[in-house]
Amino acid sequence: MRRKAREIHIGDLTIGGNAPILVQSMANTKTEDVAATSMQIKRLQEHGCKMIRLAIPSMEAAEAIPAIKDATGALLCADIHFDYRLALRCIENGIDKIRINPGNIGDADRVKQVANACNARHIPIRIGMNGGSLPRELLAKYGAPCADALVEGALYNIRLLEQFDFHDIVISMKSSSVAMTIDSYVKLADYTDYPFHIGVTEAGTERMGLIKSAIGIGSLLARGIGDTIRVSLTDAPEKEMDAGFDILRALDMLPDTAQLVSCPTCGRTRIDLIGLANEVERRLRHIHKPIKVAVMGCAVNGPGEAREADVGIAGGDGKCILFKKGEIVASFPEGEAVERLFAEIEKL
Repeated sequence: MRRKAREIHIGDLTIGGNAPILVQSMANTKTEDVAATSMQIKRLQEHGCKMIRLAIPSMEAAEAIPAIKDATGALLCADIHFDYRLALRCIENGIDKIRINPGNIGDADRVKQVANACNARHIPIRIGMNGGSLPRELLAKYGAPCADALVEGALYNIRLLEQFDFHDIVISMKSSSVAMTIDSYVKLADYTDYPFHIGVTEAGTERMGLIKSAIGIGSLLARGIGDTIRVSLTDAPEKEMDAGFDILRALDMLPDTAQLVSCPTCGRTRIDLIGLANEVERRLRHIHKPIKVAVMGCAVNGPGEAREADVGIAGGDGKCILFKKGEIVASFPEGEAVERLFAEIEKL
């Protein structure tokens, strides 16, 4: 059962409640380079991204927000560190969401100014706790980054914003440790109903980063914890989007999407199963039907092992069969397999 989180609204998006899990990414261009940033955002939008975070290290970056919004129409989140004036300028320039660590932008009066400005324009704030940048007092108390330190820091920042009657809050508590990330969110879920943005930070390159993210994000989502996600990869942001949707797909959390079932090959395989499976997977990304599709290497066992698939193909000695719910309905040369399969998918 999904954790009951309050709803937070960002433009026409809803985070929390019963809203679909939102997959996000972050641009890695220099924000002040409007052309490059806008181009990357458009690529992310093509991959299904509806909320893009931008680094705002300078006033020049903050001033670029209106032009980026005009060029892309995207919902944008400003990532702010230390300088509350950057947050205020982003708010004035039409930003849709602010990500800050309230504890590192100065005294309570500065936090209050940001909270009041966001309240006036109904702009949510994401509290961003990170295992690698905990306040000194928490590190002194706990000796090292840990789940309890992240939870205590998040609760402190929640209370700080609530002092100023600010409640449009999303919380993230990321660590490069998968176990610490999971433990942190599970513990904080007992204390608050604000929606959670989840992810494993500094997860690594595409291969290891995806593995760590799938374990961390997937474990939390399987517990019903998580309202928006980011897969952090040392790679192109578009790959983060694809990975995020694949995690949701694996957990049956994406409505109207096709799932692929394929066998790992063995000595009985007599067709280019790996090539067929990759091609089918690529084309299935554009199919918006709640179906299961199988690509199997053995015409003898394939239909039986993939009996639950709505439709599938299996091969042997250069030929393929088409089956539906385990029943063989046609046979044809291997070269026709993908087109015959998708012709059948169109009928479903």
